[in-house]
Amino acid sequence: MTTVIGVDVGGTFTDLVLHDAATGDIRVAKRPTTPRAPELGVLAAVDAAAPAELLARCAHFVHGTTVGLNALLESTGPRRCGAVVGLITTAGFRDVLEIRRGDRDDPYDLFWTPPPPIVPRRLRVEVAERVAADGGVVRELDPADVRRAARLFQAEGVDAVAVVLINSYADPRHELLVARTLRGAGFTGPISLSHEISGEYREYERTCTTVVDALVRHRMGPYLHNLDRELRARGFTGRLLVTRSGGGALTLDEAVARPFETILSGPVAGAVATARLSAALGVGTAIAADVGGTSFDTALIEDGRLPLLFQGEVVGLPLQSPWVDVRSVGAGGGSIAYVDSGGLLRVGPRSAGADPGPTCYLRGGTEPTVTDAALHLGMIPAGHISGGISLSAETAALALAPLAEPLTPPAGTAGIEGVDAAAEGVIRIASAHMAQAVRGVTVERGVDPRGAAIVAFGGAGPLFGCLLADELDVDTVIVPPNAGNFSAVGLVQADIVRSAARTLVRPLDGETLPMIERLAEALFERMAADDAVREVDLDLRHRGQEHTLTIPMRPGRDDVADITARFSDAYHRTFGHRLPDPLEVVTVRATTRVVLDADRPPVPAPATGDAARGTTRLWSFRRRAWTEAPVLRRAAVDGPIEGPALVLEPTATTYLDAGFTAEAHPSGCLMIKRKDRR
Repeated sequence: MTTVIGVDVGGTFTDLVLHDAATGDIRVAKRPTTPRAPELGVLAAVDAAAPAELLARCAHFVHGTTVGLNALLESTGPRRCGAVVGLITTAGFRDVLEIRRGDRDDPYDLFWTPPPPIVPRRLRVEVAERVAADGGVVRELDPADVRRAARLFQAEGVDAVAVVLINSYADPRHELLVARTLRGAGFTGPISLSHEISGEYREYERTCTTVVDALVRHRMGPYLHNLDRELRARGFTGRLLVTRSGGGALTLDEAVARPFETILSGPVAGAVATARLSAALGVGTAIAADVGGTSFDTALIEDGRLPLLFQGEVVGLPLQSPWVDVRSVGAGGGSIAYVDSGGLLRVGPRSAGADPGPTCYLRGGTEPTVTDAALHLGMIPAGHISGGISLSAETAALALAPLAEPLTPPAGTAGIEGVDAAAEGVIRIASAHMAQAVRGVTVERGVDPRGAAIVAFGGAGPLFGCLLADELDVDTVIVPPNAGNFSAVGLVQADIVRSAARTLVRPLDGETLPMIERLAEALFERMAADDAVREVDLDLRHRGQEHTLTIPMRPGRDDVADITARFSDAYHRTFGHRLPDPLEVVTVRATTRVVLDADRPPVPAPATGDAARGTTRLWSFRRRAWTEAPVLRRAAVDGPIEGPALVLEPTATTYLDAGFTAEAHPSGCLMIKRKDRR
């Protein structure tokens, strides 16, 4: 076993978990995120929990980062995240980014207009060349067009270039020649070649993926190299790994070379940890409920398996990359509450973030947030929280007061009034947003959430566990130990994963199977890794259809009948019927997985702390009344406890409402059960 550090950068806090192989100890740290320089928050967490002697013994530093995602979310106009991107494409395909797919993001909005393309038209340059879908060269590349593009890019101050030539996945020679010609013409910035980014067809999707790679590369590379340098200055001698959007991790060099694979690096870690935990506990269906300071992230875990997709979307842009299906909504502790022009109370998606943060943090925030409401209702104990932040209940009440007047019931009407009503409304609306996101990953897939267990984590997740259980009619809530840092636990458990894909549109028959196996072997050779577990998946569809389902294949063991049966079962589960039509292969996918430590514990050790008990004034949502409730440390839960109550640990607080019981599990988890339904 090796000593591993996992650090997850969230919108409000940066979380660290250290597993010391020598002693088996778990160390945690939580520090405010530093949005302008994320590495500073990471290093502050390292300094708090990893002294030099531990850092020197650390074999792997696994990092979940939102740097790439923020580069897209924060950018506007042609100059994004400090980078100007140019595009070189085949003649006739200059406007692919604007033509898109011809559909609407909102089909009911008659005035909807697509967002502006991330590369303006003047920086999209056509070159004379053409490769057929089978790889045959129809027209040779004219290098003079590339040199002309290089002169334009120099004049326009282009920092990075995306090269996307038609059908280059079938034969990349022209893209390689473009890169050599650009270098020969003096261009020194990053160059993203589409055949290296994605081996799949669909020109719009491949173009978007390549342009996004070029865009985030400008920020990601310097950030990771700077972090690596600072860690080594503190004594770190191991490997820096970065988690992928599809689970697993990349090495530093791979993350710099393929930054688009890290776009959803952060939110995925919590889903990975939930999958490991549910498998260890024997939970068949689990719902990850990660409530952070900025967002609520959720995923459906069935039989310990991650919900993996092979194309995702961020800020309206499709990305051809493995992608754990994590849904996010702007409902976190920092989500801002307000009354709209119609007099209705709203919560999010705008967030106070890490700077200035909620009003009660006393760091300059002035607008009421979910955290302010929770503090006012007693769900968070007054005083200090992890990260060295002091809380002020008085400031929270003052911030909530402007919301109270529009919500005051008419005279003679029963109901709570004033700031209490505003705070309760904020929490209920936030939990309703979260429940709706959960329905998106369960009900929309034909899965009944009532048979699942909610795994509540993140700094605010355990506050909402009971509320979500009532919203979704779920009977079991699991709060893992060190819940506030549970996403970082998923990083500690990561393996090194590489993937590659290649489009191969062929009928599924006996002649195609050997072609699939040869292509898969060629993809594995590109991802050469010692002691790697190999996996092959096929994108299949009925002939004449457009969309596909991804089915696992065992090369050398499966015949056409085996694959067909597997596809038919998956098709029936997805669409409710079977078709007799012949099948067609669309894409071959190869994945390698290097297991870093098979014996690493699936959950961290139970949170430590004193067993002090006390009471607090706490609002019960079920009773709709204030109550004097017990407050106890996680270490003091040695038998069933009845709600209302608060359970404290270093990185999170669990809110237990009336009608719920909680009991410690041998794994260190807190198991919450509903005694009665509302």
